[in-house]
Amino acid sequence: MVAATVRRRRPSRRGGPTPYVLMAPAVILLVLFLLVPIGYTVYLSLRANRVTGGGLGIRRETFVGLENYASVLTDSAYVDGLLRMLLYGLVVVPSMLGLALLFALLLDTPRVRLRAFSRIGIFLPYAVPGVIASLLWGFLYLPDVSPIRDAFELVGLPAPDFLAPGAVLFSVANIGVWGGVGFNMIVLFTALRGVPREMYDAARIDGAGEVQIALRVKVPLIMPAIIMTGIFAMISTLQVYTEPATLQPLTDTVSQTWVPLMTIYRDAFVNADIHSAAAASVVLALGTLAVSVAVLTLLQRRAFGRDR
Repeated sequence: MVAATVRRRRPSRRGGPTPYVLMAPAVILLVLFLLVPIGYTVYLSLRANRVTGGGLGIRRETFVGLENYASVLTDSAYVDGLLRMLLYGLVVVPSMLGLALLFALLLDTPRVRLRAFSRIGIFLPYAVPGVIASLLWGFLYLPDVSPIRDAFELVGLPAPDFLAPGAVLFSVANIGVWGGVGFNMIVLFTALRGVPREMYDAARIDGAGEVQIALRVKVPLIMPAIIMTGIFAMISTLQVYTEPATLQPLTDTVSQTWVPLMTIYRDAFVNADIHSAAAASVVLALGTLAVSVAVLTLLQRRAFGRDR
C-alpha cells in the first residue's frame, strides 16, 4: 500500500508593498530628522576653518580629522562642566526618584484621602515650562526679593545664600527635582495600579502592615518601572541646560560653561566655532549613549526577568 503524501501549502509571507508603504512615513522622518542631522554633525566635527592665502587671510574650511575631539577633551571648561553635570545627576536622580516613589506609594494606600487632588497637585510642576520654573525659582533665590530669606530673618536665623558658589549646584538641582517628581510619580503610580489587589490582601492576611507591603511587595513588583524612570532621569540630567542657562544672568556663580550644553552653545553661537561645538555634541551624545546602555545592561535581568 502506497501512502499518499499530502503537502501542506504554507501561507505566503509576502505582504506586497503595503508594509513598506505604511512604514515609509516613519522611515522618512527618521532619516530626515535624526540620521541626517547626526551625520552632518559628525561631518562638521571633522572639519575646521583655517586661514590660508598668505597676507590676504582667507578662511577656508578644511578636513582636520580628530583634532576637534582632542581639543574638546582637553578643554578645561568642558571637562569641568562634565564633572559638574555628574555631581548634578548624583543629587537630582536619587532625590527625584525617591520622592516620586514615596508619593506613589502614599497615593496607593487604601485609606488615603483626596487622591485625585493630590495626584494633580504633585504632577502640576511638571506642566510648568522649564524656563518659567527657572525664572520663578531664580527670583526666590535672589537676595533682594527672596521671601525665603525674609522668613529666615524674621525668626532670627541667618539667611541662606542660594546662589553662593557652594550652594548654587543644589539650587539648580532643586529646580530639576521640583519639575521632574510629578511625571515619575505618575509613571510609578500607574504601575502600582496595575498590580492585582489580591496580592495585597494575601499579604495582609499573613499579618503584613502597610509599610511591609510597600517595601516587600509593591516595590519589587514595580521594579521595571523604577529602573526605566531612572534611566530616563539620567538621560535628562546629561542634557541639563535650561535651568543653569536661565539662572546665569542672575548670578556670577553660573558661568557660560557651567554644563557641557552651555559650552556647546557658547562655541556655536557666541564664538562662531560650529566645528568645535559639533565635536563637543558628538562627545556628549556618545557619553549619554554609553551610560544608558551600561545601566540598562547591568539592570536587564532584574528589570525584564531575563538573562540577556
